[in-house]
Amino acid sequence: MARIICIDYGAKRTGIAVTDPLQIIATALTTVATQELFSFLKKYFLQEKVELALIGEPLSLDDKATHATPLVYAFVEKFKKEFPATPVQLIDERFTSKMAVHAMIEMGMKKKNRQIKGNIDQIAATIMLQEYLAAKN
Repeated sequence: MARIICIDYGAKRTGIAVTDPLQIIATALTTVATQELFSFLKKYFLQEKVELALIGEPLSLDDKATHATPLVYAFVEKFKKEFPATPVQLIDERFTSKMAVHAMIEMGMKKKNRQIKGNIDQIAATIMLQEYLAAKN
């Protein structure tokens, strides 16, 4: 089997999580500067087989677009052009950043590390991916 990648796209930083090859466990991979995202993804896709890309869709509580939604949709279109063989699925990202902060507190992460926004981004991507895997099974 191939991995599933989950991308929490942001204007400045992007959090990335992946499954193991058996698609059982979601793991935080990294956070990259968004301007370097496609370069990172090209290298990663050369090293690992990816079956599906999940991309967090930022919507408000009433299912309307947020200020970040157009940025994500533009990224999705560019992703499809760069990686046409990899299917893309949007996934609800509401509350994942808050859940990530809560998870870091529960893990006993020091406040200094919790304030690093890149940690929040990759944990949010991991939460989205884990929720996808749970729903799939």
